[in-house]
Amino acid sequence: MNTTLRALSVALAAALIAPSAFAATAAIPTIDFHGYMRAGVGVSGDGSEAEWQKNKLGRLGNESDTYGELELGSEVYKKDDVSFYLDSMVSMVSDGSNDNETTLNDDAQFGLRQLNLQIKGLIPGDPNAVIWGGKRYYQRHDLHIIDTKYWNISGSGAGVENYTLGPGAVSLAWIRGDANDVDYRVDGDSNVNINYIDLRYAGWKPWTGSWTEFGIDYAMPNTTKKQDSYGGLYDADNGVMLTGEISQDMLGGYNKTVLQYANKGLAQNMVSQGGGWYDMWNYVNDATGYRVINTGLIPITEKFSINHVLTWGSADDITDYTDKTRMLSLVARGQYQFTDYVRLIGEVGGFYQKDSYNNGTSYKQAGEKYTIALGLADGPDFMSRPELRIFASYLNDSEDGKPFEDQTANNTWNFGVQVEAWW
Repeated sequence: MNTTLRALSVALAAALIAPSAFAATAAIPTIDFHGYMRAGVGVSGDGSEAEWQKNKLGRLGNESDTYGELELGSEVYKKDDVSFYLDSMVSMVSDGSNDNETTLNDDAQFGLRQLNLQIKGLIPGDPNAVIWGGKRYYQRHDLHIIDTKYWNISGSGAGVENYTLGPGAVSLAWIRGDANDVDYRVDGDSNVNINYIDLRYAGWKPWTGSWTEFGIDYAMPNTTKKQDSYGGLYDADNGVMLTGEISQDMLGGYNKTVLQYANKGLAQNMVSQGGGWYDMWNYVNDATGYRVINTGLIPITEKFSINHVLTWGSADDITDYTDKTRMLSLVARGQYQFTDYVRLIGEVGGFYQKDSYNNGTSYKQAGEKYTIALGLADGPDFMSRPELRIFASYLNDSEDGKPFEDQTANNTWNFGVQVEAWW
């Protein structure tokens, strides 16, 4: 009898608890966790690890920071084709010099990088089109081995993306990217509001194995009446950046060519490896610039692959005293896979830049970097991550700029260990 009552009690309790437990579980959305990190330790001929011109010489064995991004997102509503997705991201950067790195004494800097809502299913006839608003990384185009985003209009904004039109999809966004501390004369009001209109068309495939993307970015400085009264740097014109790129499947990998034109405050991006920030700190209303990029990842054999980035940039009148600037950069990273988890990595980079001034003088910069590393990764793919690397690098300034060892040396070496991951 007691056994029977006990069994009935357990069954009743389970029946009462189950619906509430199910309801609680159903009310908790799934959390998506993504991120990026790099960290390590190194020494150089100049104390701690040196970092020099990594966007032109390559990043392998040429990074001295600790950097991380943590992203949390969740589909908070889903019914039929309608979806509401919330996304967030914070970042941290430091020099990795000690144990407890905080914002105290600027040991570390933390940033709010993304906080946005993405809605699918509300545009008739196109369930994959997205209406979005908030702060986000917006369709960034990356050159990984030189840590450069050549097309990067990110920030707070709103838009519609991936709306099917013909053989591709169109995206339209309004994004804010202000300039800070433009002119000290306007005390307390030296930040300039800048708004971008970003229009892109992606997905057209002119032939088998190819794909394309085209876009226009229109930047509009929006000065206050007080700033207008001062003129000078605040008298900035609207600028435009045009981008066209074509990619092609090739030998089991790919090759991509990018053509860009920019003017006004956007022109300097063509020689600075920038992605679209607007220069309010120089007189640039007559500035123009062009850039050509070729990049690719080709598997030479089953175990050996090469990734390269070639950049040529040209810009005129990007300061009031500069006539023209020319920049050429080439970086190649080769990788030989010993096993599924062990690889040998080599990276070679070189660049040349010349600034010609209105007074007839010029300033030249040039250099080379050579790196060899042993990598331990979670698979044989070129971009398999996480990865731990033991590396040695040699950096050289071939224009006698003496950037190393307290401005006394033209070259230095790095030795260290770095880990990198994304998920």
